[in-house]
Amino acid sequence: MTAQAINILAAIIFACALLHTFSTKYFEALANRHPKHAGLFHLLGEIEVVFGFWAFILIGLLAAFAGSNYAIDYVESRHYTEPLFVFVIMVVAASRPLLETVRSLVKCIANLIPINNLLAQVWLSFAAVPLLGSFITEPAAMTLAALILAPQVFKQGMPEWLKYAALGVLFVNISIGGTLTAYAAPPVLMVASAWQWDSAFMASTFGWRAAIAVLINATAISYLLRKHLGDATASTQTIAENKIPVTVSFIHVVFLIAVVIFAHHPVLFFGLFLLFLGFTQAYERYQSPLLLKEGLLVGFFLAGLVVLGGLQQWWLQPIISSLAPIQLFFGATALTAITDNAALTYLGSLINDMTDQAKYMLMAGAVAGGGLTVIANAPNPAGVALLKNGFNDGSIGAGQLLAGALLPTFVAIAMFLI
Repeated sequence: MTAQAINILAAIIFACALLHTFSTKYFEALANRHPKHAGLFHLLGEIEVVFGFWAFILIGLLAAFAGSNYAIDYVESRHYTEPLFVFVIMVVAASRPLLETVRSLVKCIANLIPINNLLAQVWLSFAAVPLLGSFITEPAAMTLAALILAPQVFKQGMPEWLKYAALGVLFVNISIGGTLTAYAAPPVLMVASAWQWDSAFMASTFGWRAAIAVLINATAISYLLRKHLGDATASTQTIAENKIPVTVSFIHVVFLIAVVIFAHHPVLFFGLFLLFLGFTQAYERYQSPLLLKEGLLVGFFLAGLVVLGGLQQWWLQPIISSLAPIQLFFGATALTAITDNAALTYLGSLINDMTDQAKYMLMAGAVAGGGLTVIANAPNPAGVALLKNGFNDGSIGAGQLLAGALLPTFVAIAMFLI
């Protein structure tokens, strides 16, 4: 099988995976109509399964047409650090001591804001937590924000259109909120070394624009939600008899920081994760069930994206290299919706003699479009896994997410073009 034929086959499989992401609600409906095969349809309706499912189809086809050795060599040539990291950081960040620590901090700050306390908490969750992603990484910020907002915003009884609008704001704010530093956002990480961008450069060039856009988006969605917010559910309240000791919370924070520090060293951060699992078992009375299933599904999704995306360079890179700077900005925003924005900026880093303006436009477009779809930004599948039960049929529609993310994306576009 020729290299060109392999590329075309991979592009077809990638297109099928994209169509599948827009069809998950259809599979959920099939599960209700055909109880005999409900399990299979529910599996195909899980958006986190989609790319891993099609990645295995691609591997099987490569083995059949190009040989098993070729298929195995290709799979083993891919780098899976990001899927592993997102799995670990999701589980650690969602642990009860860390979640209660951040939730308490949000409540304390909300008490200082002269508006309804619950509304202030929601606003902070949409504004401050995504910006915190610049320091604890975007996947951790997504996990914390989603878990804090789930019982207040993403719940049954909230208008469906409003939940999708809130989800769009959350995804866009997480995508752009990680640009205050050079290590927290996946698309920035891909180019920071090659283009010699440090955290000071990111904050002065992208960060302040992103922060203003985050605040505008958070304020707008909080205003729309103000009449629909009730009391936080009992699940968000700390159980008095199992009050978490400060020492336990501190140790969880140390684990989170250590995992972030060693984010590019999977042997180290996974070793820390195993120690973390042991610690949570030792102090089980202060823990809630860990999000192992959700984390594994998200890791599976991202690993599938790594496998499928590795064979898309042949058509993506020529598009990126042929565009003028302003065309590159809007092209990157659009392409991010159908590819991972980190993959997009990585391909840009391979292009020789890119001007500084073109580099800026590529990065700005990639992060601005990071909330349009589930695959646009690495933390998005984590948000879907944690919030989907609050939507009708227990799934999130790709078309509705795209619609909900349009306005906050336009705000980000406007700020980056200033």
